[in-house]
Amino acid sequence: MSFQAYIDNIEAKTGKTPADFKKLAEEKGFIINGNLNPATKVTEITNWLKEDFGLGHGHAMAIYATFKGKTE
Repeated sequence: MSFQAYIDNIEAKTGKTPADFKKLAEEKGFIINGNLNPATKVTEITNWLKEDFGLGHGHAMAIYATFKGKTE
């Protein structure tokens, strides 16, 4: 599955875009001033995405990748 397919599936499932998730991550303190908070572990972010949005591990990692700047 391509990266874009992951993103499309996430949006279809949750109704949220990567930008929406980034804003929510900022509200939780996972992202500060547009950058990942160095005190936050990857598992904290992926667990949040799995628990709150029902994403699988691969889909949660795709959203995390967008936080790091991946776009394709």
